[in-house]
Amino acid sequence: MGTLKHPLVEDRIIEGTGTSRTQWLCAFEQKPLPALDLEQFRSRRVVVIAPHPDDEILGCGGLLQQLSTLNCELVIVAVSNGTQSHPESRKYSPEQLDQIRPQESVAALHCLGLFEHTRRIALNLTDGQIHLHSEQLWQALNEHVVTGDILICSYAKDGHPDHEAVGKTVQAFATQHDLTCWHVMIWAWHWAKPDDPRIPWQKAQSYRLTPSQLTKKRQAIMQFKSQIEADDTTGKAAVLSPAIIDRLLMPWEVYLYE
Repeated sequence: MGTLKHPLVEDRIIEGTGTSRTQWLCAFEQKPLPALDLEQFRSRRVVVIAPHPDDEILGCGGLLQQLSTLNCELVIVAVSNGTQSHPESRKYSPEQLDQIRPQESVAALHCLGLFEHTRRIALNLTDGQIHLHSEQLWQALNEHVVTGDILICSYAKDGHPDHEAVGKTVQAFATQHDLTCWHVMIWAWHWAKPDDPRIPWQKAQSYRLTPSQLTKKRQAIMQFKSQIEADDTTGKAAVLSPAIIDRLLMPWEVYLYE
């Protein structure tokens, strides 16, 4: 993939092939993370705030399946519709992506067996410009989040400006309202290294997926055809390459808390 640079993300640059799945697997076999306490979620309402349609699956497609067995009420907030994922494309215009990407997200929920048990809210904020709309995101959280909710959002230092904007705003909201907030890494797996000092590993916990959950997560990711297929009208590779997908399909998901 190309390089994703933005002044807001400082040294967290997404470029090249990134750190491999094998490197991460070896690192965590040598130094396992503590397990995520699932009992905290039982019978609670869990709100996942995703910068773009697919981030909820890429980040926590395994945990979402487990939460459904714990009698959780699931809410997914799509901050944007991901309309800027294919600039200059004749295959995927912003207008087409505005329809396609939410439909892909719905198809993915069906694969996880969660569609009927999940409320989905679309905020339609501007893709690529979420850092300029933090006030609107805050207002939406005020409207849709209630006392006692557990929040899950993109990591506030994930390396993608939209992911970071969402993570920072959601964490600030959670802090002000005394809510539990977990951050999930998506692009940080690409630019970070094992033991990277930029990641607060001491605040990290892991959820290990069952083989069935991992299979369903893979099937769900495959629904995002706009993101996993190359664009022959621009000559650009897929946004999510096979190597990126394999890395996001490691046998565990990592959650960070502030």
